[in-house]
Amino acid sequence: MTEYDFPAWLRVSHLLNFFLIGLLIRSGWQIIATHPRFYWRNDCGPGTDWIRFTRRVVPREEGAYMARDDESSLPSWLALPGGKNIGLGRHWHGLVTVLWVANGFFYVGLLFLTGQWGRIVPTSWDVIPSAWESLTVYAGFGIPGIEHFTPYDSLQQLMYFTVVFIAAPLMLVTGPAMSPALIGRHPWYAKMLGGRQAARSLHFLGMAFLTFFTVMHIALVFVVHPDHNLPQMMFGVDDPARFAQALTVCLIGIALVVAAWLAISYLSLVDVRKTQRLLFALLEPIRAVTVNRMVSRTRRASTYTDKDISPYHWSNGRHPTSEESPEWTALAEGGFEDFAMEIGGLTSHPVRVTLDELKALPQQEQIAMHTCMQGWTGIAKWKGPKVMDVMALAGQRDPAARFLMVTSFGLAQKMHDGRPLEPYYSCIPLADCLEDESIFAWSMNDRPLPLTFGAPLRLRVESIHGYKMVKYIHALEWIKDYREVGDGMGGTREDSGYQAINARI
Repeated sequence: MTEYDFPAWLRVSHLLNFFLIGLLIRSGWQIIATHPRFYWRNDCGPGTDWIRFTRRVVPREEGAYMARDDESSLPSWLALPGGKNIGLGRHWHGLVTVLWVANGFFYVGLLFLTGQWGRIVPTSWDVIPSAWESLTVYAGFGIPGIEHFTPYDSLQQLMYFTVVFIAAPLMLVTGPAMSPALIGRHPWYAKMLGGRQAARSLHFLGMAFLTFFTVMHIALVFVVHPDHNLPQMMFGVDDPARFAQALTVCLIGIALVVAAWLAISYLSLVDVRKTQRLLFALLEPIRAVTVNRMVSRTRRASTYTDKDISPYHWSNGRHPTSEESPEWTALAEGGFEDFAMEIGGLTSHPVRVTLDELKALPQQEQIAMHTCMQGWTGIAKWKGPKVMDVMALAGQRDPAARFLMVTSFGLAQKMHDGRPLEPYYSCIPLADCLEDESIFAWSMNDRPLPLTFGAPLRLRVESIHGYKMVKYIHALEWIKDYREVGDGMGGTREDSGYQAINARI
């Protein structure tokens, strides 16, 4: 029988995994808290969730209850970073995922390079009845004899194999399905998993399993032959005489990891802008070689048809009130017949365009999935002129203009520094404006755009998350650099919600 030791690389990778999986789970809880419902269907309608972590009831009338109304606040000792900070939570989740995957490849690679793979990969079907025997012993609050651990017993071996070769790959496969850029470019990917919401539910189940495994694994370390386990885990030797020393080192290590988890949460909130900038700088090079290369082709691929349109579509942000925007309110009362939009900035001749003039342009119709960074989705038919056709009405774009700033009649929900609310805006990179699926929609599901969904005009860019798709559009402006407007982060949700200007994942 092959003897398996506990080399330093094995012990170090386990410690790193413990540290990273804690950050992953806690940032995952932060994301879940913003829409604590899970579905198997893409429309996410009221009553279609198979599990939820909220007592709130969603009325069946669209627009009566906003997705932001569903968000919960979590304490920083539980979530990363805590509060209502999905922006920072998403940044942390993305960064830690990269580190966790790198550590996982390091561990699996060395397992096979050093011949240690046999410690967790069963080589005989005898492992099944043997694992069942171990399970019955544990169920009776017993402990299998030390002779069964070589270095693990059969039940442990099966669990480790499941974690490394089933649960972890499941997370790696389902996680990318949360990206609107990926599923827009490769719609088959989400369909392969049963749909975007099915992928999200599978991701949640994988997280739940990994959370359970982590808690049980750590608990059993101190219960199942700890005089042998702890010296092996801490020092790589099977020497019961070093148990007390190993126990001390183990407890100190766990305490330091937990302290690091908490410190990262609380330090993230000391200066949220600095945290946002740091995480964005670390993540953007990774996005540059992955999702930034994906261009949506939803309409051309005929991914969705009329029968896929969601009977209920979530929304975010209520329409402007008379106090917030008397101009929009007056336009709405007149059926938007007097609506006119300013198009200017770095362009040869700024113009003022009416809704009828927009409708006179070549129109594009597309059935697409709206993906919210909170987690919900909805499928609808959108109609309107392409972004670049509309911008061409204002003449030649200055080559220095690399972003389109879209400003809303509506106001921000909060400001970073607590100043009075300002109009909601978003800066769209030129590459996103050039995509075939980028339009200004005035129609939804063959009807004029409802008030809840942005009447009279809203932006649709199918390869990004919904927080960039401005509703109640007031003005369009070519600008040189998003850092020169607002708080310099790329939009209202980036300025005050700490999201990333890159909304492709």
